[in-house]
Amino acid sequence: MTLNYKATAFAALHRGPTPLVLANAWDVASARVVEASGAPAIATTSAGVAWGLGYPDGDAVDVDRAIDLIARIAAAVDVPVTADIESGYAADAAGVGRTVARVLEAGAVGINVEDARTNADSPLRPVPEQAERLAAARAAAEAEGVELYINARTDVYLRAVGEPAERLPATLERAAAYLEAGASGIFVPGVTEPATVSELVRGIAAPVNVLVGPGAPPVGQLAELGVARISTGSSLAAAAYAVAQRAARELAGPGTYEALTGELDYGALNALFG
Repeated sequence: MTLNYKATAFAALHRGPTPLVLANAWDVASARVVEASGAPAIATTSAGVAWGLGYPDGDAVDVDRAIDLIARIAAAVDVPVTADIESGYAADAAGVGRTVARVLEAGAVGINVEDARTNADSPLRPVPEQAERLAAARAAAEAEGVELYINARTDVYLRAVGEPAERLPATLERAAAYLEAGASGIFVPGVTEPATVSELVRGIAAPVNVLVGPGAPPVGQLAELGVARISTGSSLAAAAYAVAQRAARELAGPGTYEALTGELDYGALNALFG
């Protein structure tokens, strides 16, 4: 199966009768578990990847190690892989283009690129700057002849930028500019309130991705609102680490093992790598 065939198949998942639901993976084992559960694609979580490699989330991960992990995940699964590359692992648009070329070489056919900035005066990049970075990503994919799915993430809601009444128009403005620059879809984490999600779906001329977790509307309700893509983000990795923490504390405290109840069968898990 060629890379562009996978890219086309992955893009089509955003236009199906039901949303593309992604339980984000952070290493080869989690990717294989998710694939074996019937997922039509694998998406990575930048936070989970960073934690697993020993870095904090927020553009701190070593890019070579991140790309290597993308390659190992893509080689381990048969379904399309989309990689969360934070803000592009680069200081400028040209660097984003180089990162995208490496991501494609690693075997991924989709990316998340966010407009948030770490350790900066303002939480979000200016719209023209982010549009330039997205255009560089698109140009890099076109140079490789791959229809890369660019999921352009805007953190207006997640970072609570501006007054509440200003966030919807600001998000729609950014979405329009990002699509014009070459994005395929728009990712708006930080909002799951049905009325706002409905406004986003109506106002964005492309598939809309929302971030879910405990307390968010169920998949069926989000589907009725027209959401095309639903992601768990770092929640799956955080939940796995929570199990590890509970088990470790239980062992160090009462010396019992109840936190380990329900673990995956050793043989079944091991067979995923045979």
